[in-house]
Amino acid sequence: MNRRLISLAAIAFATSTIAFAAQAAEVKNIVIVHGALADGSGWRKATEILEGRGYTVTIVQEPITSLADDVAATNRVIDLQDGPSLLVSHSYGGMVITEAGNNPHVAGLVYVAAFQPQAGESLLDLASSKPAGSMDIRETKDGKYLYLDPAAFANDFAGDLPKEEADFMARSQVFAAKQAFAAKITDPAWKTKKSWSIVATHDRSINPDLERDMAKRANSDVSEIAASHAVFASQPEKVADVIEKAAKALSR
Repeated sequence: MNRRLISLAAIAFATSTIAFAAQAAEVKNIVIVHGALADGSGWRKATEILEGRGYTVTIVQEPITSLADDVAATNRVIDLQDGPSLLVSHSYGGMVITEAGNNPHVAGLVYVAAFQPQAGESLLDLASSKPAGSMDIRETKDGKYLYLDPAAFANDFAGDLPKEEADFMARSQVFAAKQAFAAKITDPAWKTKKSWSIVATHDRSINPDLERDMAKRANSDVSEIAASHAVFASQPEKVADVIEKAAKALSR
């Protein structure tokens, strides 16, 4: 075997060793990737619950300028963690963790009312396959970004939150670049790593049946919660329970 082959074999062995270690070690790091038309602030209650249970929680504030930018932002946060991480996503964030989950320091994936794509699929492909409620999504003047009309936010996104919370989420939403929604997945991490999925049964942003179908084909461990798309904010205790369940299962 020549030196080049020996070198490639050594790199492959080192990478597989790191990945195995990430899945075998105790998982105490939770990295959350928020969805589009929202930001990370809605995860505060769930974060406080998980931290009270002994976990270290970090929220990625991805720019949603492109899928590649968001995956890179997520990898930067993963690489800051001490030990393996459990990646958690909401909505569009599911697209992000499906790619970023290939980072060898990621032990597993949790999809919270999130897109869980197959290779070659985009968010637009999935959303159009089983339409949900009519969302009042609008374009910015330059035609490059999308946002949810604040007046429709509570009804379309967060129907089970108090009005003041839904209004705050509407005003703090991160606009999404059209190209982020059109980008296609190349290498789904759920094919090689264990995943969990939360179906929000009253979701008007993603069809609950689509959430079920995506979870089924990924062989995810599924939990159903009677909540809106903003299930992470309206039912933080139940969402934290699923995340903790995943972390404990990966730590065995």
